[in-house]
Formats: sequence, structure tokens, C-alpha cells
Amino acid sequence: MSLTRITHLPPAGFLGCVRQRPFLNPTSPSSLPRGATARSVYRRPGQPKDNRPPWEKIQLDFTKGVQGLKRHLALLKKELVEPLVGPQGKPLLEHMLEQNRVVWEFRGPEGLEQWSVSSDREIGGQSEVYLKLGRNSNTCLLYGNLCSTPPKDGETRYSGYCALRSKQPRCSFDRKVHMDWTSFNTLHLRVRGDGRPWMVNLAAETYYSHQKDEIYSYFLYTRGGPYWQEVKIPFSKFFLGYRGRIQDNQHNLWLDKINTLGFTLGDKADGPFQLEIDFIGVSKDYAHIEEFAYEMNKKP
Repeated sequence: MSLTRITHLPPAGFLGCVRQRPFLNPTSPSSLPRGATARSVYRRPGQPKDNRPPWEKIQLDFTKGVQGLKRHLALLKKELVEPLVGPQGKPLLEHMLEQNRVVWEFRGPEGLEQWSVSSDREIGGQSEVYLKLGRNSNTCLLYGNLCSTPPKDGETRYSGYCALRSKQPRCSFDRKVHMDWTSFNTLHLRVRGDGRPWMVNLAAETYYSHQKDEIYSYFLYTRGGPYWQEVKIPFSKFFLGYRGRIQDNQHNLWLDKINTLGFTLGDKADGPFQLEIDFIGVSKDYAHIEEFAYEMNKKP
């Protein structure tokens, strides 16, 4: 690569080449297919490239547009009426004395619509994960098969994970809504597993966009067997991590800006798994007075 060759490239083409393959010969703009640009979007290994023009990716449906408008207007009406009753549509006294709250329960198909599943198949892995209602349609059953064999794409070295995550709550016109749990200090779960260890993840709103991958995590150890177990995890036990790496600079979880909750399995034990969930809630434990369980490395 010569300096003369670089200077003759347009700025956009040069940046696009650097993003694709650094320290290699850049692609000349004349060699690109017609209608394509030199600027590329990162594509995960195993994902096919989408060469469609931008206007072909837009899906227009008049019927769905009308249905969406009705749904958003109903949500807007609900937003305007609920504050007249009290916080979150509850009387003020009930809101102040509330000690337990069920946030998610699975009493029908509508309970599953608030959740989404994912696995390493997104990067070319072989793990499988499914979500369905339990035997009596009163619980949520997460099951599948874990496989830690990495895809043969020459880039991915590690694989083998399955995850369940709640969807971001939204109000009218797709505006984000944050869950406020400041009145509580404990996460309350009723689950039944197969003895595997899980990771419970909480994602809160952040100041900057580069912090969007920061999550708070703690361990969930299932006993296995036919009996249910009630698990209570104080929020002070959750530790901060960024893309799977525990951070040295730990700080408290913002309970007034909770976005999502999720479960992740990645114990490298290949084989089938299942986790049944009855409900997920929050509670106020007056015996727990700990603010944060970990040392915060504050700069002097």
C-alpha cells in the first residue's frame, strides 16, 4: 500500500476499507458493484450479506398502519387517565404501602409476547432455545439444547449460550418506558430448573450510547427435581459487567430506570436444558439494609 494510492481514494472509500480489513490493500471504488458504496456495515460471522437497496427493505402495509395507530391512541389515552388515579394507575396510599409487586407472570399466550429468546445461532452456532407455556398454561417453559462447538467461520472462537430477555417496555408512539423499582430492594423469582446455573441480568438506562451493553448480573442456582424454589436476590448483589467482562469500577444499579430483565445459560455443559418460571416480581425486605455488596474503586 503506497501513500500515493491512499491519497487518491475518496474519504468515504478510504474509511470503508479501513473498517473492512485494516492493514490490507483497500478496494478501489471502481471495482465495487453498481449501486454499492465503499462504506460497509459490520456483519456478524455466519450472517449472509444483504445487498438489497434501502428502499426494498421498507415494508409498507396500510392495514397494519391503521391497527398500529389505534393501538398507540389507546396507549396515549391510558397514559393520560392513569395519573388522575395515582402513580401507575394505583391510589396513592396503595402505592406507598406496596411491599410486593408481580412484574411478569405467564397466564396465557399474551405473557410470552413480552419476551424474546436468542442463542449462538445468530453467530453460526448450533444451540437451540424455545419458549412456550407450561403444562397448565400458568407458567413459562424455556427449553432447548446447548452446544458449545464454535462455528467454522475462521473468526469465532467461543460459542454455546442461550438467553431469554424481556422486551423493552414502550408507551404510545414507541417511546421507551423505564420500570421504577425504587420502593423495593429484592428481586423475587419462583422457578423450577434442572440443576444448571443461570445468570440473571438487569439492564438499566445509561447516559451515553456506548454504555448500552452494560448489564448487572447475579447467579441463579437451580436445584433440579420436581419441586419449585423461591429465589430472592437483593439488588445490592448485582455486579456491573460490560459484554461479559466484570468491571473494576462498580456502582449501584439505578432502580428507577430499569429497562429489561433476562436469563442467560452458558455453563459449557452440552446437552438439553429447561427452566420453568412461575412469576417474576420485586419485594421490599426490611431486614436487608445493605446498599452495595462490592467495593467501589473511587478515584481520589
